[in-house]
Amino acid sequence: MNFQKMLKTEVAITLVKETLRNQLISQLNLIPVSSPIAVLDGTGINDDLNGIERPVAFPVKALGEQRAVVVHSLAKWKRLRLKQLEIDLNSGILTDMRALRPDEDYTHIHSIYVDQWDWEKRIDPSQRNLEYLKQTVSKIYDALKYTEKFVEQTYPEVKAILPENIKFISSQELLDKYPDLTPKERENAIAKEYGAVFLYGIGGKLSNGEPHDGRAPDYDDWSTLNEEGSYGLNGDILVWHPILKCAFELSSMGIRVDRAALAKQLELRDSTERAQLSFHKMLLDGQLPECIGGGIGQSRVCMFMLKKAHIGEVQVSIWAEEEIERLASQGIELL
Repeated sequence: MNFQKMLKTEVAITLVKETLRNQLISQLNLIPVSSPIAVLDGTGINDDLNGIERPVAFPVKALGEQRAVVVHSLAKWKRLRLKQLEIDLNSGILTDMRALRPDEDYTHIHSIYVDQWDWEKRIDPSQRNLEYLKQTVSKIYDALKYTEKFVEQTYPEVKAILPENIKFISSQELLDKYPDLTPKERENAIAKEYGAVFLYGIGGKLSNGEPHDGRAPDYDDWSTLNEEGSYGLNGDILVWHPILKCAFELSSMGIRVDRAALAKQLELRDSTERAQLSFHKMLLDGQLPECIGGGIGQSRVCMFMLKKAHIGEVQVSIWAEEEIERLASQGIELL
């Protein structure tokens, strides 16, 4: 193994992470906070992602063997934290989230270890609209562009490729544009065309009777009719990866459910029993602030910024020996 190359990569990873983190704090008016690796089960705080992933679970001896689960993400925990810390309107929090997702399929962009910047910002109910969502996306995109240009200044061999502006398109518009393609093929086509895309309205059924992708019912709002006549106030930031030649998701984010959206989405997903969980009760009782938030993949960002072909080149995870050997034969060395 080329350990000098590996060390250079580690230094570059730190540069990327510190630069983008500082940009996010500045652009979104965020305060860095600490966050948990695990939460108690049965509270409704842990996120369900697509609703089928199993969390890592373990009993806690000091709590009478009460069951705890490793977080999937921190979408609901952050909303509670906004309330507890009495965060001001149009201010928010940022944390380094570490998670384990053992049901994740291994690919060049997926491992069981997840690291992301989780952020959440308090908003006024009047800001629950598509225009505010787009304004927030543009600020994150500006942070990404700044980081990429800074990386190029430091490592001239790594060229900045992000376009000046990000393209906004709804999942229904994308289906209308490419009706004969699968969701992933549609993402690839639009990302290749524009270089950077925010695809919004993900989770609800489209005109073909299928959602673009799955979303849990209790954090992002994917059911509200927005001012453009489509549904949803959430979405993904996608870029075109020049090495992998495909759409590359850097962030999933959105305006969070209010009481009406939560009740509607729980019913749509036949999950009304969740209304009895402590988090959901607080939200339905109007005890939690309105907010917008999301996660930005740290390893994903490093992969894109440093133009790496495999996520194992920018994070330490668990890999099969035959996979390590196969990649090494291609000149790809995992950390």
